Amino acid sequence: MATEIKSPTFPESVADGTIANWVKQEGEAVKQDEVIAEIETDKVVLEVVAPFDGMISKILKPAGEIVLSAELIAQFEQQGAVQETTKEPVIESNQPRETPTNTTSTSSSDVVKENGPATKKLLKEHNLEASEVSGSGKDGRVTKADVVNHLEESISAAPAPIPTAKIVQSAPQTGAASDRHEERVPMSRLRSTIAKRLLAVKQETAMLTTFNEVDLQPIKDLRAKFGNDFEAEHGVKLGFMGFFVLAAVHALKKFPVVNASIDGNDIVYHGYQDIGVAVSTDRGLVVPVIRDADNLGLADVEKSILDYSIKAKDGKLSMADMDGGTFTISNGGVFGSLLSTPILNAPQTAILGMHTIQDRPVARNGEVVIRPMMYLAMSYDHRLLDGKEAVAFLIAIKDQLESPEKLLLNI
Repeated sequence: MATEIKSPTFPESVADGTIANWVKQEGEAVKQDEVIAEIETDKVVLEVVAPFDGMISKILKPAGEIVLSAELIAQFEQQGAVQETTKEPVIESNQPRETPTNTTSTSSSDVVKENGPATKKLLKEHNLEASEVSGSGKDGRVTKADVVNHLEESISAAPAPIPTAKIVQSAPQTGAASDRHEERVPMSRLRSTIAKRLLAVKQETAMLTTFNEVDLQPIKDLRAKFGNDFEAEHGVKLGFMGFFVLAAVHALKKFPVVNASIDGNDIVYHGYQDIGVAVSTDRGLVVPVIRDADNLGLADVEKSILDYSIKAKDGKLSMADMDGGTFTISNGGVFGSLLSTPILNAPQTAILGMHTIQDRPVARNGEVVIRPMMYLAMSYDHRLLDGKEAVAFLIAIKDQLESPEKLLLNI
């Protein structure tokens, strides 16, 4: 009896998903908890796993189709049921057997060879008969590997096409035409959602950006002096992002309107600081959230960032990891960006953009010195924030970073 395979139960914020890929196909053997399909939603890619050893007997929702929460997408057969259907029936004969003159005719007269479902499917797809393929399985059965080898041998044995004079003459001498390749692929659901939201932010908010720069020499000195001790004590490296998160938390407490959001005609003030950290993945930009960052120390923040980075790389971020957030930090500096204007992460009021650290000449105490400088950019919604508040907020972050001891003293 077939078991129903359903899509995961989506949270309330997700209406539906798209079948991104069937990792396993009909008739292919699958182990328990092995991924058989991937479903892409607006935020993450969810995995559908096999409930037990067996195979997919029927795919009801092919790749590219939209599915709802807990919707039936396939039928699955347990391994025991598969083995019963694929077992070779042996025909007993009452006639005395003659001594075989060759090994080719013996197995066919004693055993009815029944190929597995995966082999049958592959034979059907390529319009092949089992008799055309040399079987290496038990009693001469044709396996899936036999069919694949047969197809590869057929391709390699096929004669190469002889180019005609017309083709040779029409080819340009530079060979440029052969490089003019185009490929049309559908935009992924995540990329499409990102595009729609960014466009909506540009159209629906009065977004403005203010800039400043920060001298990171004090933080570099701290990392050089205590970096090894910090890693030995906490098991995580002392990076720059932890200082920026704590500096943002401190500034948000001073300017609660920056931590607020607009809901219709209302302003929602949040009594907590949930900091989103933008992370770039192969599928697009995602923003996992460090919750209650105001209650975390530097080591806890660095551990959270490291954990999210690993999850993002492995595609294991959950919807709960990215839900909410009151303020966002985006670090384009890891890619070498010197200056940019980050786009708001709606419905948040502001976003901080970090950039690459670059040694530049600056004036200190009447002298020109070389310092590791970073440009900071803060985009904000002018409907809620005035320029005075936005500039003061960014200067507060700059002040904390250039005097990191203030983070410890909470001043």
